[in-house]
Amino acid sequence: MENVEIVWANEAVEVHRFVVGPVANNVYVVRCRRSGIATLIDAANEHERLLTISTRLGVQSVLETHGHWDHIQAVEAVREAGIEVWVRNEDASLLPSYDHLLGDDEIFTVGDLRLRTLHTPGHTPGSICFALEGTPLLFTGDTLFPGGPGNATFDGGDFGTIIRSIEERIFRTYGGDTIIYPGHGDSTLLASESPHLDEWVARGW
Repeated sequence: MENVEIVWANEAVEVHRFVVGPVANNVYVVRCRRSGIATLIDAANEHERLLTISTRLGVQSVLETHGHWDHIQAVEAVREAGIEVWVRNEDASLLPSYDHLLGDDEIFTVGDLRLRTLHTPGHTPGSICFALEGTPLLFTGDTLFPGGPGNATFDGGDFGTIIRSIEERIFRTYGGDTIIYPGHGDSTLLASESPHLDEWVARGW
């Protein structure tokens, strides 16, 4: 279906992933199996394809991990289609439009599913991750990738801040079996990344 793959599932949830745009953004659809209701993480690009997939999978909301251009190109199209867009207040001005603001350490419900918000500034001031409760899944946007943190050299980014976010909000909170689904590229396990924090600090990126 439109080159969409199910990357994780159990009796309660399906997580679908597809890749869009010129810098290969990951887009995830987190779908409650009982209700058929889903949310989409990052309305990045290719709005027609994204809307087709959203209709098929029951998407009723979009959660933006941050406001950089490559993650928001389809925002206006999804809002025109009646899908509400959520973003952190620090990054809201980077979007062409939005509907609601995301708090920190709050629960966003998707049918029976519960996504917990983690404000993780450093890549942008309003970067936010989403942990799917009852599963080992953590959607990190451009905060954490296999091999290190996201780029903190853009306007509004700060390397010390992103390191603190990763250490305090992610490494100290979640176990090694946590699966990291980033905004670009492959997934990884927290156990594969957390031993390298000091190396990332020493290299400075």
